Amino acid sequence: MKLDVYERLMAAQINRRNMLKGAASAGAIAAGASTGLGGLMGSAFAQSSLRAEMLNIPGVGVGSPTDSDWQKVGALTLEATKKNVAEGEFADVELTFLGLNNQNLHNFLFRGFLKPWEAYTGAKINWIDLAQADYNARLQQSIATSTVDFDIIEMGAPFEGDVLGKGLASEMPEWVREQIDMDDYVDYLKAPVGTWGGKTYRVSIDGDCHNFNYRTDYFADADLAAAWAAEGNEGPWEVPNTWQKVQAVTKFLKGKKIGRFDTNGYLDPLKGWGGFGFYFLGSRATAYAKHPDDADWLFDAETMKPRVNNPAWVRAIQDVLDVLDAQPADQLNADPGTTGFQQFLAGTGSMLSWWGDIGSNAKTSDSSVVGDDVAFSILPGSDDVYNAKTGQWDTLASGPNYAPNMAYIGWGIYVMARVDSDAKKQKAAWSAAAHVGGKDISLWTAAYPSGFQPYRTSHFNIPEWVGSGYDEGFISNYLASQLDSYNHPNAAIEPRIPGIFQYYSVAEDELAKIYAARSDAQEGADRIAAAWDKITDQIGRESQIELYKASLGN
Repeated sequence: MKLDVYERLMAAQINRRNMLKGAASAGAIAAGASTGLGGLMGSAFAQSSLRAEMLNIPGVGVGSPTDSDWQKVGALTLEATKKNVAEGEFADVELTFLGLNNQNLHNFLFRGFLKPWEAYTGAKINWIDLAQADYNARLQQSIATSTVDFDIIEMGAPFEGDVLGKGLASEMPEWVREQIDMDDYVDYLKAPVGTWGGKTYRVSIDGDCHNFNYRTDYFADADLAAAWAAEGNEGPWEVPNTWQKVQAVTKFLKGKKIGRFDTNGYLDPLKGWGGFGFYFLGSRATAYAKHPDDADWLFDAETMKPRVNNPAWVRAIQDVLDVLDAQPADQLNADPGTTGFQQFLAGTGSMLSWWGDIGSNAKTSDSSVVGDDVAFSILPGSDDVYNAKTGQWDTLASGPNYAPNMAYIGWGIYVMARVDSDAKKQKAAWSAAAHVGGKDISLWTAAYPSGFQPYRTSHFNIPEWVGSGYDEGFISNYLASQLDSYNHPNAAIEPRIPGIFQYYSVAEDELAKIYAARSDAQEGADRIAAAWDKITDQIGRESQIELYKASLGN
């Protein structure tokens, strides 16, 4: 550990374990959401010896897992495959697998998990590794030119309109459904997600939602609390539960110190990420834009008219502009990977929206120095919410409006239709997908750095996590932030329509211009909306409306 990092951690001078447990409770209250974990913690999930053994590979707090660990996990969870596949059954089969190489995770884990599968089945897998920023362009090129050169793909549900809607995927066999226990998925990942036209195509390996990550040592710091009060700020010094309070805290922290270290508030990623960066503006916007009485928040489902330039989205863009001066230096060149892994986990910043990777990396990754000083909640709410039907801002009698962003609806494994003409190859591809997305192996990916987060009901068994070395207060708080997001009645779920990342990518381009020039938020949002309308017309407005409704199961 670097000396300056050690000194910063020691400077807090608090009992971090007790603080974390207190912060967990406070965070859940601040979020305004009732956790579903209480019942799960008391339920009788049976922890098999296999799962206990697996979760101690390598064990929490002993450093980042390695390829050797991934192979051990793959071998330990191979029994489900053996029930459906004979040894050497795929000896002459060769498969190509397209996926990500982010943070040296995703495909790197899959390689390790599948090496024992390859040794048992005799199949060989070739790998296509993509950076996140390159993913959409590569996939769209394959679709547009009819040159799908892979048999298996790691893909998110938003792309289902592009892939399933064009008949490019293989329908899941019934034996796969049984092997992976699809009934164990959290409800929001069940049909219509992963389906098209009533057929199932996806093995889920992730549950993606954005949650709120914050530093407990910041909000327990007596000097910061005193300065907050002395400057006449409203309310106590505490973890923000609304975006209005996030803004106030971020502005307040500019120029302050915690111990002898400079402070930063909320971290905004200001550089594009191949369309994926748009989710982070979305997480600022959903509480403003997703009204409890209206299912739509990105488009009007009846007309496909964009809502990205309405007052809710404009407010979110303006929020980013208003705290540009409070961001770390050179933030215009910080994409979400930077904010999550090079800033927040490395000790910079006090608040961050991200996928569940932050929680699973905080205590299990060599890159993290904040494991004892981080806690979680659902995304902040808003004191008011825009009503697109009336054109007015509503203040809810129930209090702040919360609308967790179900950003990306999780990664899944899909088999391409090009294998369907070869029965052995088809079975091999689906067997590989089922192994990577198996029930037991998924618990390991949820608990350790993988690129994925909890997405099965069985993932919320607290004693299993504690048995691997997680602090009960920490893991209860983290899992509650996930489950309360998945189960929230006003969750913002994106449409699975063709071209969705064309919309997101052009939005990122325009947002970069807005942030760099500090230009007018409304004018920038209008440019995004005009570009979205053009994309819709190019694809076909009527077909987009039809497919949008189909993606919702209508």
